[in-house]
Amino acid sequence: MIPLSHYLLVSALLFCIGLGGALTRRNAILVLIGIELMLNAANLNFLAFWRYGPRPEALTGMMFVIFSIGIAAAEAAVGLALIIAVYRHYRTTEVDKLDTLKG
Repeated sequence: MIPLSHYLLVSALLFCIGLGGALTRRNAILVLIGIELMLNAANLNFLAFWRYGPRPEALTGMMFVIFSIGIAAAEAAVGLALIIAVYRHYRTTEVDKLDTLKG
C-alpha cells in the first residue's frame, strides 16, 4: 500500500509544474494548460485525503472530484472561447501583446 505522503508529493510536484507553466508562458493556451494541471493536483489531493481518511466508504472525496472535473471542463470551454475571440480581433494569443484590453 502506497503511503499518503507519496500522493501528496506527486500532487505538489504537479501543482508546481502547473504554476510554473501558468506564470512563465506567453501563450494563452499554455497558461490554460498550466491551470488545468493545478486543478488536477487539487483533485489528486481530494482523492488521497478521501482514501486515507477515517471513512473512505462515504464517497465524499469522489464527489468533490467529480464536481471539480465539471468546473474544470466549464473553465476550459470558457477560456478557449475567450482566447478564440481575442485571436479573431488581435491575431495573436501572446498574453504580453494584449495590453490594449485595458478599460
